[in-house]
Amino acid sequence: MRNLSSYLRVITFVGIALLGIEYLVKTEEGKWAIIENPYAGVFLGIVLLFAIAIEVSIASLKNILYYTMDEAARERYDAKQAEKSKRFVRLKERLQKMMTRSKPVEEEHEIVLDHNYDGIRELDNKLPPWWLYGFYLTILFAAVYLVRFHVFDDYTQKEEYEQEVAEAKAAIEEYKKNNKDLIDLESVQFVTNEDDLSAGKQVYTTNCVACHKADGGGGIGPNLTDKHWILGGGIKNVFKTISKGGRSGKGMVAWENQLSAEEMQQVASYVLTLQGTEPAQPKDPQGEEIWELERDGEGNIITDDK
Repeated sequence: MRNLSSYLRVITFVGIALLGIEYLVKTEEGKWAIIENPYAGVFLGIVLLFAIAIEVSIASLKNILYYTMDEAARERYDAKQAEKSKRFVRLKERLQKMMTRSKPVEEEHEIVLDHNYDGIRELDNKLPPWWLYGFYLTILFAAVYLVRFHVFDDYTQKEEYEQEVAEAKAAIEEYKKNNKDLIDLESVQFVTNEDDLSAGKQVYTTNCVACHKADGGGGIGPNLTDKHWILGGGIKNVFKTISKGGRSGKGMVAWENQLSAEEMQQVASYVLTLQGTEPAQPKDPQGEEIWELERDGEGNIITDDK
């Protein structure tokens, strides 16, 4: 790896590998796969070493072939390499001249200004085209901006801000909807669809029947079918009790490390649906707070917004 082309090939190869990793390895939005996934970083390192090894091997092979050639072949090869270098230098000079429009050193006497200071003279070089055209674009942008916002009174900064805030809120709500584990005490909702309640019942059967019994009548834990609640009824209170645990020293344990937020929402909703059912051996009511789930005339659940 003694020339620029070797370094460019390695960078290009590693860059393609990085893009492939970021495309194929799924991570949370806005996060890099090579940072979040250690194996992705290791793979990229292996790709880098592999690319360097290839370049070193090619360079070594070229070196071996060079010294196996006879003198005449070496001269022809050196001449071709020298010609390539000259072409590269000429291309570099043309690009530099096109970007700067500067005079060659041997022609600078044509643009030397008359005044000098302590032997230092100033050249009357033209402005670089990229700078000059960029300046023209700023003037054009300013004119369009002036006409659009000060002549035709397009949207104000306040309107733009309010629109972007509304779009951000909508994006947040959509993100929360698609990421169930972001449910917290403020966003938890009482779910009534069959799939969620069935999942909640499964969680209840697996984790809660030992203390509350299968029918919710209560054992070590309180009766879940009456209107009395020790730590408050409603989806938020029940979700909080499940996630953070009950009363210190004698209440239920916190389940936030064993259950996902979605599972806690589902089981909290299922627990609320037990109210009004008739368990085989109901435990006496506990708790001073009275809370009742709303139902219509046919016994169907209406809502739970507490």
